[in-house]
Amino acid sequence: MKESLEFIYKEQKELSTLGGVAALLGWDQMTYMPPRGAAEKAEQTALISRLSHERVISNAFWEHITRLYEPAVIENLSEKDRNVIKKLHQDVEKARKIPPTFVEKMAKTTTMSYQAWEEARKKNDYKIFSPHLNNIMELEKEYCSYINLPGPRYNTLLDDYEEGMTVDRLKEEFTFLKNDLVKLLEKIKNTKVFERQEDLKIKLNGEQQRKICNTVIDKMNLPRDRFRLDVSTHPFTTSMGDDDVRITTSFEREQIMFSFFSTVHESGHALYELNMPGDEYKDTVISDSPSLGLHESQSRFWENMIARSKPFWEYFYPVFKQENPMGFKNIDLDSWYNFVSKVEPSLIRVEADELTYCLHVILRFEIETGLMDEKIGVDELPSIWNEKMDQMLGVTPKNDVEGVLQDMHWSGGSIGYFPTYAIGTIYASQIFNKISEINPEINNKIRKADFNNITEWLIENIHRYGRLFTADEIIQKACGQGLNSKVFVDYLKNKYYEIYQV
Repeated sequence: MKESLEFIYKEQKELSTLGGVAALLGWDQMTYMPPRGAAEKAEQTALISRLSHERVISNAFWEHITRLYEPAVIENLSEKDRNVIKKLHQDVEKARKIPPTFVEKMAKTTTMSYQAWEEARKKNDYKIFSPHLNNIMELEKEYCSYINLPGPRYNTLLDDYEEGMTVDRLKEEFTFLKNDLVKLLEKIKNTKVFERQEDLKIKLNGEQQRKICNTVIDKMNLPRDRFRLDVSTHPFTTSMGDDDVRITTSFEREQIMFSFFSTVHESGHALYELNMPGDEYKDTVISDSPSLGLHESQSRFWENMIARSKPFWEYFYPVFKQENPMGFKNIDLDSWYNFVSKVEPSLIRVEADELTYCLHVILRFEIETGLMDEKIGVDELPSIWNEKMDQMLGVTPKNDVEGVLQDMHWSGGSIGYFPTYAIGTIYASQIFNKISEINPEINNKIRKADFNNITEWLIENIHRYGRLFTADEIIQKACGQGLNSKVFVDYLKNKYYEIYQV
């Protein structure tokens, strides 16, 4: 038993190290890698992926896990060892169904696909990317054949990101959410406030945006010696280790709030990564998020419930004003708050307001399930995308960059990933609702940009559990109920009915 325990902890440590190397390669590809480095990067990424997968599915690793998983053995292990063995058995049993050759092929395909996606965006030509996406979809179907969970193929893909979630449950949840969001949007669009709303013509250069972003990072208490901020086409967060988390944003967009909200969003992810279970669970299968939906709840909580709230802007409005006094000369706090809270159906998901954002996610969910059910073909995506945008949001992309090419996720093979954005948004509203309930004075803290109590609550009720429980179980423990779209809809109504005088 001792030999087996020593072996599985040693393997997890080395797998964690390989994971950090893979994360570093991915970060480099999306930040500083020269364009012609793609082919060699694909080889490097594929090698690391193959080596990691071979270690995970090795007979030696599996034999030690199954030996410890025996009822007569596992019941005599410490609580920590039992938790690790149960999760390892679950993960490795699943991983052993996937051939190493498939893992390597997927890694190469997605690395080249990402480069094709970037080229397609630059040339505004979906046809450059579509053959790569078609290859990815075929590989995803092959993957589903190996795992083969009950129900639609999409259940298998969804389970990788949101353990235990099913297409049927999401369809029920998203149908309710979609209908209520469309109705709420129509009510707002029919108000006089909506008719009169305008963009505030304020500009901040890249350095000014960077300065403000660094201010909010410091207020969110991200430790400077454990993370760094860089730039990329699409903002993201990645972790190379317990003390090395990277976040990115972009200062190039005309929309001045993009870099700020992206930075807050990614900082929420980073705080979660930096507070994963350490000590006894360091470099084990437990020191990770149980789902991407729960991970997304942390970023959406900070981005929407905190950084889009009125108390938050009582502190940060003067920070923005200080960077451009003349631009803010005739803009008061209320006008600024209404501007950053403005509902305006738009084409780009990452620039969407918090009311319409989930409609962008539901659109992608409907397309992905259609692709996996073979009811939609890859070549049809631009036209189907445009039709759904018009139906849900009343706007239509003028080109592929505004439409089907706007997200990088499909190029990376992340099919089944998008629903986690909406799941996380719903969870975030439930978390905010609970924090407000137990601490009625929380807005006074937010007005001072004092987020210590909030961070402490998140660490105690969300972060510290890692994968000890499923995401829904953690939310139930923290908030008293699992995934509930109604809480999110009620939050939106309370906020936007007041702003738009519905």
